[in-house]
Amino acid sequence: MKAAVLVEAGKPLEIQDVEIAQPQAHEVLIRTAACGLCHSDLHFIDGAYPHPTPAIPGHEAAGIVEAIGSEVKSVAVGDAVVSCLSAFCGHCEFCVSGRMSLCLGAETRRGTDEAPRITRPDGSTVNQMLNLSAFAEKMLIHENACVRIDPKMPLDRAAVLGCAVTTGAGTVFNACNVTPGESVAVIGCGGVGLSTINAAKIAGAGKIIAADPLPEKREMAMTMGATHTIDAMADDAAAQIIAISDGGVHHAIEAVGRPQSSDLAVASLRRGGTATILGMMPLDQKVGLSAMDLLGSKKLQGAIMGGNQFPVDLPRLVDFYLSGVLKLDEMITNRIPLDKINEGFEEMKKGGAARSVIVFDQ
Repeated sequence: MKAAVLVEAGKPLEIQDVEIAQPQAHEVLIRTAACGLCHSDLHFIDGAYPHPTPAIPGHEAAGIVEAIGSEVKSVAVGDAVVSCLSAFCGHCEFCVSGRMSLCLGAETRRGTDEAPRITRPDGSTVNQMLNLSAFAEKMLIHENACVRIDPKMPLDRAAVLGCAVTTGAGTVFNACNVTPGESVAVIGCGGVGLSTINAAKIAGAGKIIAADPLPEKREMAMTMGATHTIDAMADDAAAQIIAISDGGVHHAIEAVGRPQSSDLAVASLRRGGTATILGMMPLDQKVGLSAMDLLGSKKLQGAIMGGNQFPVDLPRLVDFYLSGVLKLDEMITNRIPLDKINEGFEEMKKGGAARSVIVFDQ
């Protein structure tokens, strides 16, 4: 099969022929239909986050089940599925307490003493990234890394549910528990930020303030449900948010991964408000609250993958899309073939596109 391989961090991906194993007991072989380009992939490609190479990135995907292992019960051959990087074991402390996105269950991967899932024609290992390696014509993953969806769902739009929408919507519905009427500021209007804005509207938030330096992204944020927009780079950005929200927002959600954006999120809060950091910060970066923030009962939290419970959340998101309340068509700005993946990431670096999706020949 063809795959986009990260041979060395800091260099373009290479389209190579690789071989994929047959599924073991709890594994699922999926023919990839579509995969979104996510900024998280770019962190690994550029080397900001380390990962063993060679490896195949990609984690925001949808496809059709082609084969299953002997113990798989949750999906069947022919099912349409969405993959999710937060594969879960189902029995650890985090899983049984409903925090499945925090699971580190090693059994969702193949052990070091087992044959690898992906190899080169010479038999050497190609590392699987984030349990998925979705920049490839097929994926071989644990059954708890995918979920069956309504077959009426278009798979190119289903793909972005696997990360951007799950993260943004999950943050609103799960991590923040936004109450109708509460004010929300979203800093960064890429795929995750736009999904956060859309979910805040679905949740019944009052004022939804989108902050981004690019006018075209601020305009897109309005179509997704924002009530107000500001330039995130303005010197008085925090003051503008505080004025619009009559004293600061209940929830400020950072969806970029920049220290300045996190500072803006904290500075935009009202007393008792919560800042949630979604973006992948530089690994040496710290984000904090001042003594006065603490005296005002302000809170700071992370929400990996939006704190999702994806076997439940993803089918609901599909229903939201099919009923017309979740906006995905507007979020996908480019559809490209696999061999244009490096050009897709170059466009991402420019900051204009909300989401590019690789569409595989079916």
